[in-house]
Amino acid sequence: MSSSESSAGLLEKVQTFVAENRRAVLIGSAAAALAVGGAVYLASTSRPGAPDVEKAAKKAKKAAKGGKKRKTVKDKDGPILEERKPKATAEEDAKVYTAEEIAAMSEEERQKVASSFKARGNSAYQARQFATAAELYTRAIEVSPKAEPVFYSNRAACYINLSPPKYDEVIADCDEALRLDTKYVKALNRRAMALEAVERYQEALRDFTAATILDKFQNQSAAQSVERVLKKLSALQAAEIMKGREPRLPSHTFIAAYFAAFRPRPQPTLPEEPTTGDNTLLLAIQATEAADYIHAVSLVNEAIEQGISWDTGKAEALNLRGTFKFLMGDIDGAKADLEESLKLVPSFTQSLVKLASVHMEQGDPQSTFECFERAITFNPSDPDIYYHRGQVLFIMSDFMEASKNYTKSTELDDQFVFSHIQNAVAEYKVGNIAHSMATFRRTLVAFPQRSEPHNYYGELLMDQQRFEDAVEKFDKAFEIEKTKRSPNVLPLVNKGLALYQWKQDIGAAERCCREALEIDPECEAAVATLAQLSLQQSKIDGAVEMFDRQAELARSEPELTNALTYKYAALAQSEFAKNYPAMALEMQAMAASMA
Repeated sequence: MSSSESSAGLLEKVQTFVAENRRAVLIGSAAAALAVGGAVYLASTSRPGAPDVEKAAKKAKKAAKGGKKRKTVKDKDGPILEERKPKATAEEDAKVYTAEEIAAMSEEERQKVASSFKARGNSAYQARQFATAAELYTRAIEVSPKAEPVFYSNRAACYINLSPPKYDEVIADCDEALRLDTKYVKALNRRAMALEAVERYQEALRDFTAATILDKFQNQSAAQSVERVLKKLSALQAAEIMKGREPRLPSHTFIAAYFAAFRPRPQPTLPEEPTTGDNTLLLAIQATEAADYIHAVSLVNEAIEQGISWDTGKAEALNLRGTFKFLMGDIDGAKADLEESLKLVPSFTQSLVKLASVHMEQGDPQSTFECFERAITFNPSDPDIYYHRGQVLFIMSDFMEASKNYTKSTELDDQFVFSHIQNAVAEYKVGNIAHSMATFRRTLVAFPQRSEPHNYYGELLMDQQRFEDAVEKFDKAFEIEKTKRSPNVLPLVNKGLALYQWKQDIGAAERCCREALEIDPECEAAVATLAQLSLQQSKIDGAVEMFDRQAELARSEPELTNALTYKYAALAQSEFAKNYPAMALEMQAMAASMA
């Protein structure tokens, strides 16, 4: 397993930890919005505790069919709406009171008339006469001695059911209802739906999130509302950002790990009379081997522009440029370069293996394995083919077949540490725990100066909750890494996670991640872990800062979308905390009691 693959695995561990502690996260952190949402109650017409129009309509329908006894005032849950009021006459429906007539009424008379208009509005709503119902609720508002939020919310329900819906009026009415009652969940849901319809997604997310939390996460359909809006908002923003973003290299650690996943090859032999492009290509390869990646990208581009005089050299250059394009998230560009490389040298194993990765990235496993088979046809003794095919099988959770490929790779070359490590991990995945741990111990002896066996052995120990032993292995791994010019900081991040899971020591975990970022400011695993640790402490602003950083580091649109999803979820809860401070404190106290 290379460090780049371990980084991805570490991000998955962080997200898995959040999923496994979902209840605590829901109550105490910004990740709440990822798993909760606000249900839309279009047909309900009253505040919490009052009758629901849709339910009443269903009861009335059943009663009309003779399926159930009609409710009466003596029934436990009260009468259906039709029995609450006398049938309205056409004259009463048409009655419009002047300002003078309203002013002349007593407060009691005004309340009675307003209630009558509301009741007739409910009847019209049940009959799906939404325009009539809206007019009746308007009259109730005009007559009422004091503003009733239910009148505005009911009228909003009418506007949203018109054809076409009047979304601006829905929003305005819900604004008024919420001004009168800030915890009016149905008004929040109705406004959220209207805001979503007019593509004001961040505001819709705010309302759906608030409605869900106020509703104590009781409505199962609520998750769909928040997740739906989060998906729309994040995808839209990610696409917009990617339009103006130039491709760029990921972190130094990530690139170094990617190249380390391939066995070293001898530098190409230049022709007797090399061209300028030939010499530039050699410089690009040397810069890559020296881990001077930014310079290497520039040099390989120059070499291709200058012209390379022999086919093998051109294939090498296209392979290298395609590799850097792949690392920068330019998958189509990488594919084109690697395919062109193979036209020049069809047996070029590394281009075939890298093209397999491109196909896998594009979700085409059939083409992926065809590339491996072509590579084996040309070079059946190349251990890299089997290692990388094992990696694809591992990703697909076919651990037994993955192990067979790692074993084959090791048989062809037992000096490649990652084949040993990944084979041990595959064995662990299929439940051969003792064999896996023994393989790791042998690998530690065989590669005493490599940090990777300590790091990944530590991960398995952490999975077994042997945290003290795991921390010891992570410390050993980082001691080895510190002797390098560009240390791999993943052991530090792993140590932080182990300390948090072992002792709930968030401070120590944060210090590990911040130390990692001082060494490698672009370590995505450290950024993601700090973000989640901030969420666990309800430090929303700190989490948003980390999610912004994660978005900056994202190489591809899916990675960017994921970071933005967490960011907007955190912002929605942050706004909830500002709008409902007492409720936010209550939720934080609940989270603390569950920690």
